[in-house]
Amino acid sequence: MKHHPIFQKANIWQRELMNRTAVAPMSRVSATAEGLATDEMMNYYSAFAAGGFSIIITEGIYTDVYSSKSYHNQPGLTNVQQSTSWEKITQAVHRFPSLIFAQLMHGGALSQYSENTLAPSAVQPVGVKMASYGGEGVFPMPKEMTLEDIRRMQQGFIDGAIHAHQAGFDGVEIHGANGYLLDQFLTPELNRRNDQYGGRMQNRFRVIAEIIEGIKASVPSDFIIGLRVSEGKVNDLTYRWANGIETAKELAEEIKVSRPDFVHIAVQTGEWERDSFYGEGISLASVIRKATGIPVIANGGFHSPDKAEAALNGNHADLLAIGKAALADPHWVVKTQNHLPVIPFHRDMLWPEATIRHTRKIISNLNTESNETANI
Repeated sequence: MKHHPIFQKANIWQRELMNRTAVAPMSRVSATAEGLATDEMMNYYSAFAAGGFSIIITEGIYTDVYSSKSYHNQPGLTNVQQSTSWEKITQAVHRFPSLIFAQLMHGGALSQYSENTLAPSAVQPVGVKMASYGGEGVFPMPKEMTLEDIRRMQQGFIDGAIHAHQAGFDGVEIHGANGYLLDQFLTPELNRRNDQYGGRMQNRFRVIAEIIEGIKASVPSDFIIGLRVSEGKVNDLTYRWANGIETAKELAEEIKVSRPDFVHIAVQTGEWERDSFYGEGISLASVIRKATGIPVIANGGFHSPDKAEAALNGNHADLLAIGKAALADPHWVVKTQNHLPVIPFHRDMLWPEATIRHTRKIISNLNTESNETANI
């Protein structure tokens, strides 16, 4: 498995990545009530770095104190205290050759933290709140955002990126996927505005373009800025754009102009083929990658070697994000490379400390064997 494409080195963002794996963002709701990162979170994220993942993308982090928070015990990056609390995590990750990106997120109409939600337009979300994150019942009718609301929200993302840089993150991922606020702006059925932020794709994307521009102007040029997009939504798994590939091409053109450092294509069902293909050999990932020339991260079942190889060799993606398999076993990379058994996924699983200690011993033994071989 060591020669599989997913485990090959890659030169991206003027950095040499040890492989093409990323940890997909997964909400863990294990911060304090004040949004501070905890030691539990430090153990969680550093385990992925110890386990060989090249890139770690955090769970969604809220960006302002007005309306962005989505869940209770969600971490934030809205002030110095929250930023400082992340330092122990970035430092722990950087003991290994891994990068860590902070995913900046605004819940919008899908917030489960408050009943006073904001959205591009006053359209009630379909579906019900997620019980696994403390939600119950239907989503409330959101308030349509004023231009002042939009400016304040955008500044939250910019300030969040500044705080992320100060905390030692290598970059940020702007969460424009899965039905949350920025995706609500992109979605015609949810965005009925008739101002500069509604109507054609260029206007609907404008809110994101201005955030990217603002972050670029506020952080060093080597700080990585990514964007996550999707069709499906956490409250509407089967949602697809009415115009399919044409909408994908329009979105790709706007992304090309804004020039984020990467685009992360999210899927909802966990199945890449089911969620993101328009026809034979054409995926949302390949449309964006071909149109923009920007590195693309794809996700959706890539713990399967065959799927991973097809995505990388078929010019769909440069990097592959792994979710459930990584959650099940944070040392998935090093174990898979070395043909060691991995822990299977089951819902609500936690990592016993004994499991982490055992796997660290395995990694230590592998490193020792590698050094002995090199000295022969």
